[in-house]
Amino acid sequence: MRHNARPQMERTLILCKPDCMEKNLAGEVLGRFQKAGLQLVAAKMLRLTPALLDEHYAPLADKPFFPEIVSFMSSRPVLALILEGDQAVTRVRDLLGPTDSRKAPPGSIRGDLGTSNMLNIAHASDSVENAAIEVKRFFRSDEIPA
Repeated sequence: MRHNARPQMERTLILCKPDCMEKNLAGEVLGRFQKAGLQLVAAKMLRLTPALLDEHYAPLADKPFFPEIVSFMSSRPVLALILEGDQAVTRVRDLLGPTDSRKAPPGSIRGDLGTSNMLNIAHASDSVENAAIEVKRFFRSDEIPA
């Protein structure tokens, strides 16, 4: 008898970065996620403050490129998205491709639209645990449907 695995419904956070917004690609990026079967749960534009960026990028604070990340990510408003679906964290990261757009294969979001390691179109949560933390970091509870 065959046993069907139950879907692992997850939520994940995506930030359409300043390069994505400048190139007017947010609709293209969201469309690719939706065509892959992921559901949009919440979305909002926001300008990232230094305090929020310090918290979000704390693991990179000692890297020499940290000031450049903060400057880039605060250069214009970003679009924050919460997507939901079966294994959403892994699926979103697979659709995006590797962090360095130059190493991302054609057909991936970063491979098609990104240009470098920093100008890579979008941030995506890297684990279910971090997704939960990041969703709370960028969205108030009253902005997220139950």
